[in-house]
Amino acid sequence: MGSWLSGPRAAMEEAGADFGYPGEQLGLPEEGPGSIARPGRRLGALVVDWAMCMLIAYGLITHGYNQATGNWALLIFLLLGVLTVGTIGSTPGKRLFGLRVLALGTGRVQPLRAALRTVLLCLAIPALIWDRDGRGLHDRLAGTVEVRI
Repeated sequence: MGSWLSGPRAAMEEAGADFGYPGEQLGLPEEGPGSIARPGRRLGALVVDWAMCMLIAYGLITHGYNQATGNWALLIFLLLGVLTVGTIGSTPGKRLFGLRVLALGTGRVQPLRAALRTVLLCLAIPALIWDRDGRGLHDRLAGTVEVRI
């Protein structure tokens, strides 16, 4: 018997629930290429993409830092996500961290699906709600998954 310190997941596993590894229900491998992207890599890619968008807004549009810089950076981030995920499947940050976005079933992310995913990502809250496979609500609603290359 597990203690109350083990948590609900441990208690459910003791009762016979099989959670498997992240991505197993999606038919993805447990490790290596094609496996679910881990949170650290995803966060690193997001930081790189956001920093790049801030630099573009700062240097080319607002010529300094003010309230408008962040707004422009968000618009650039939106365009970057739609154009790059919708064509090659990854942003520069994702590419740097060895990640790619795939559509479930087809593999290739269509531009409208990339637009939905990126708009939801820009809202932030959907990206903070994850399922047991580590997919954010933005990925679930868009029918996508972020995997390692």
